[in-house]
Amino acid sequence: MKDTHQFLQRCLALGKQAAEKGNSGVGAVIVKDGQVIGEAEEAVKTKNDISCHAEMEAIRQVVKHLYTNDLSDCILYSTHEPCIMCSYAIRFYKIKEVVYLNQSSCLGGVSSSMPLLTTNKVPSTWSKAPIINHVQEYN
Repeated sequence: MKDTHQFLQRCLALGKQAAEKGNSGVGAVIVKDGQVIGEAEEAVKTKNDISCHAEMEAIRQVVKHLYTNDLSDCILYSTHEPCIMCSYAIRFYKIKEVVYLNQSSCLGGVSSSMPLLTTNKVPSTWSKAPIINHVQEYN
């Protein structure tokens, strides 16, 4: 749990940076073998690009750095439940676990009527659904 706490703290710091720039206060970190290999803050308004969610930006970093589409050894931490778009990328890149703090009020990949993170109705080339860990009590 200590590592989870540290990774979520980093997500919160990234989210704060994003909010200070006028973006939504979302931060994401991707971890492999206990080490951060990618991190990003929300940049939708800054970059004027709806696809620049923190999770997407972190995934882009890692895919570019590792030169692979297989992130099955990785865990994604985020301040927020990944949306449908981010959930698509998480499933496509086979991320094994998702840990998040705040549930989405709309279009969440777990809590909405389109639970892309948990459904088995996905292409056969995708991995099974990742482990989902919604951290509800966090200090």
